[in-house]
Amino acid sequence: MPMAKAVDLAAVFQPGDVTDPGQGARWVLVRLARRIQHLNAEITEFDTTQRQLVIATTPGRTLLIRPGVGPDTAAALLCAAGDNLDRMHSEASFAALCGVSPVEASSGRSTRHRLNLGGDRRANNALWWIVVTRIRIDTATKAYVQRRMTEGKSKKDIIRCLKRYIAREIFRILRHTA
Repeated sequence: MPMAKAVDLAAVFQPGDVTDPGQGARWVLVRLARRIQHLNAEITEFDTTQRQLVIATTPGRTLLIRPGVGPDTAAALLCAAGDNLDRMHSEASFAALCGVSPVEASSGRSTRHRLNLGGDRRANNALWWIVVTRIRIDTATKAYVQRRMTEGKSKKDIIRCLKRYIAREIFRILRHTA
């Protein structure tokens, strides 16, 4: 039985004498189910309000039409960018702000890069969610991942490259709409 259906069913139980252990457990179950319903309603209300706030900004409206970008990720990226977009002079500065600028992590035997551990972690996480979503739904991203895997890149390196690419794309949107 799906969880939502089980919660709806449990919320309408009518417990009897709560001194009976079985009825006491049923009483607790009813209270928990009603609390879950209340919290779900709050989450829905919050999501609606957040979407309206993101749409109220010009860059946010433009971000939401990009594949993989939802209200949560758009809000995190808009917060990272802040009110003054002029402080970011280049794509590289926005990438550093989001913690996706490449940092050389080479040893004597290999040349490679790793992600920057600095920057806004929420923005970095938003970029990660966009990458993961695009890997699942976007055919161009799927083809890119497949091509890079045949080149011998690891999944971690591919995600790092995609995060930087998406940071560039978002920077252009933010600068263009500012």
